Amino acid sequence: MNDSILLAALGWLTDPANWQGDSGIPTRLWEHVWVSGLSVLIAALLALPVALVLGHLGRGGALASTVANLGRAVPTLAVLVILVLSPEPFGLANVVTCTVVALVLFAVPPILTNAYAGMRAVDQDLVEAARGMGLTPSQVLFRVELPLAVPLVVAGLRIATAQVIATATIAAIIAGPGLGRFITAGLGNQDTPQLIGGAVLVAVFAVLVEVAFQLLQRRVTPARSSREVAEDEVQIPAALR
Repeated sequence: MNDSILLAALGWLTDPANWQGDSGIPTRLWEHVWVSGLSVLIAALLALPVALVLGHLGRGGALASTVANLGRAVPTLAVLVILVLSPEPFGLANVVTCTVVALVLFAVPPILTNAYAGMRAVDQDLVEAARGMGLTPSQVLFRVELPLAVPLVVAGLRIATAQVIATATIAAIIAGPGLGRFITAGLGNQDTPQLIGGAVLVAVFAVLVEVAFQLLQRRVTPARSSREVAEDEVQIPAALR
C-alpha cells in the first residue's frame, strides 16, 4: 500500500462531509455500537445463567463444549443469509433483527465456555469451607464462586465483543447497519479511500473496546492470580472435561 493511498484514506476520514448526515461516520458508528452491544448483551443474558448454574453443579461440561463447537462451526454469514430469506419476523425488511440474531449465536460460545471454565476453576476447598460455614447453595454461588470466576467471565465477554464487532461488518452485504457500509460502498464504487477508511474505523473501534476490556479484566483479577487467569484462558477446552 503506497503513501498516496494512505493519504487519500486519511483525506476521506478527515473530510467534514463524511461526518454529516444520516449516512455519515457518527451515524454508522452508533449503528455498529448499538448492534454489537445489543448482541453481546442478549448473548450474555442467555449464556451466563446456564454457564453459572452448570459450573456450580459441576455438570454439563460436555453440553457447554458441544454448544461452543457448534457455534464456531456455523458461519455467521450463512446464518445471516438464511434469516434474510426467512419469513417474518425476519426477512430483508428486518435486517437489523437478522443481524442481531446471527451475532447472538456467534457470541454465545465464548461467553458460555469462559464462564463455565471460570466456575469450575474455583478452588473446591473454598467451596466446601463455605458450605461448612452454613452458606446456602445460592450464597455459595454468588458470594464465593462467582466473585472468583469473574475474571474469566469478563474474558469471555471480551472475546465475544471483539468477535462481534469484527463480524458485524458483514451485515453491510445485505444493506445492514454499521461501519461495514463504508467498506461495501468502497468496494462497489471502486473507491479505495472509502474502503480503507471504513476498515480503519472498524479496526480502531475494535482496538479501543479490546483495551477497555483488558483494563476491566485487570481490575477484577486479583494481582496474585493474573498469570493463572491468563493460563486458564488458554486451557479452557481442558476445563470442560
